[in-house]
This record gives sequence, structure tokens and C-alpha cells, in this order.
Amino acid sequence: MDVVIDVSVKRPYILEVRFADGTRRTIDVERLLHGEMFEPLRDPSFFAKAAVDPVLGTVVWPNGADLSPEFLHGAGAVSRRPEERSSA
Repeated sequence: MDVVIDVSVKRPYILEVRFADGTRRTIDVERLLHGEMFEPLRDPSFFAKAAVDPVLGTVVWPNGADLSPEFLHGAGAVSRRPEERSSA
């Protein structure tokens, strides 16, 4: 299962997401920001409120918008650093 453990906003519409398996992805989600739920995220100050929901294990915003962890894990550029790899 793809579980998000950390998210940071690098700039408007660009998320850096870290997963429990050590994978880190940088994802541009601008193309997804349409429709009633996602339109508010076009405001950079609102987009910056991205957080990890520990129950859902994914990225969420205060208005209830979220992106599935499976989508996030399959999108973006992959960066895997040795210190992020689990030795267990």
C-alpha cells in the first residue's frame, strides 16, 4: 500500500511527497485543479495548506480535497535517497 508520510509545497501546484517505503516524488498537480472541490486549490495560499491525513495516508486540504496515495505514488519524478531506504 502507498502511504504518504510527509508532504511539502515547493511552489504553487508542486508537491514533494514522501512515502513510507522511502520513495519521494515531486508532482505538479496543476492540471488536476478543476471542478468544485479542486478549484479553491488554484489560490496559492490555500494550496500551501496541503497536509498529510494520517488516517487516509494521503495529501489533503482543509476543504476536504484529497489526492489518492496510489495516484501520487505513480505520478511525478522519483527521487530515492539512500538515507530514506528502510534497512528493516
